[in-house]
Amino acid sequence: MPITNPLADNVVTIFGGSGFLGRHVAEDLLQQNARVRIAARTPEDAFSLKPLAKLGQLQFARCNILDERSVRACVEGTHAVVNLVGTFEGDLMKLMGEAAGTLARAARETGAESFVQISAIGADRDGPSQYAQAKALGEELVREAFPKATIMRPSIIFGPDGGILTMFADLIAKLPVLPVFAPVAPLQVVHVDDVAAAIATALVAPSAHSGKTYELAGPDRWTMMELNERIAKAQRRKRTFLPMPDGASAAFAALPGTPMGTDQWHMLKAGSVASGDHPGFDALGIQPRPLELVIDRYMVHHRKHGRFAEKMDGAG
Repeated sequence: MPITNPLADNVVTIFGGSGFLGRHVAEDLLQQNARVRIAARTPEDAFSLKPLAKLGQLQFARCNILDERSVRACVEGTHAVVNLVGTFEGDLMKLMGEAAGTLARAARETGAESFVQISAIGADRDGPSQYAQAKALGEELVREAFPKATIMRPSIIFGPDGGILTMFADLIAKLPVLPVFAPVAPLQVVHVDDVAAAIATALVAPSAHSGKTYELAGPDRWTMMELNERIAKAQRRKRTFLPMPDGASAAFAALPGTPMGTDQWHMLKAGSVASGDHPGFDALGIQPRPLELVIDRYMVHHRKHGRFAEKMDGAG
C-alpha cells in the first residue's frame, strides 16, 4: 500500500514563520501539499511565498505569542504546529520560554496531532547566555504541555538569503580591517534547507520522531576566525582580521548601541557544536551539506566585480 502523507490538505501553523528559517520551512511544507498558516507579528514579511502556493494553500495570521487568545485563534483547526520563535530582544524568558509552553498547551487542547519546537544547540537552564536559558525553559514547558513534541536543536544557521554568512559578509565587503570576537569559538554551522528538511521529516512521520530531541549540526567544524577568513576568500578580498581578547570583547558588548549585546557575546564565546548526547541528521535520514559546497556561490554578489571577479585584476 502507498504511504499516505499526513500533511496533505491539513493545516500546519508555523509560529515565527515570516522569518529566515520560517520561509524555508513553509516552502518545504507547501511542497508536501500542506495548508500552511504563517503566524507572526509581521506575517506580511512572508508574502513572497504566495507564488509558491496553490489557491487557498497559504494563510497569514497576525499573532502576539504573549496573548493566549491570539495564540489559540492561530492554532484552531491545526493538524500540526511548528514553533520557530527566536529573538535577542525583549524578555527572552517570556518570548522563548513561557510562550513556547503556551503554544504547546494550546496545540494540545485544540487537537493538534504533532508539535515541533525549534530550540538551539547549547540550550541549558544554567547556560552562560539568557538565550540558552530561555530556549531550555521553552523545551521544558513544551515537554510538559505536549509530551510527544519533537524538539530540534539547530546550530548557527546559514543560507543564501540570511543567517550568519549574510551577517558577516556585508561587513567583510566594506571594511579592510575587522575585529573577530571569540576567534577560537568552535562552530558547526548548518544549512537552512537542511534544518527545514528535518522539521518536515518530523511532521511527515510523527510517530517515528515524537518525544525525541535532535541536534542539527553541520558536517564540518570551523572556528569563528576561520569562518571570517573563508568568507573573505569567497569574496576574493584581502582582509585583515584582528583576534579580540575576551576582556575587550565583553567590554564592547556591554556598550549601548553596539551590534552585539552581552547575551550574544556569551552565546558566541560558548560556540555551537553538537554535544553527541542526542541523535542528529543521520537519524532523520538527511545528509547535511557542508559550507564549503556553497559558500563561493553565495558570495558572488559580494565580490567587487560580481560574477566577473575572477576575470578582473585586484582583490578588493
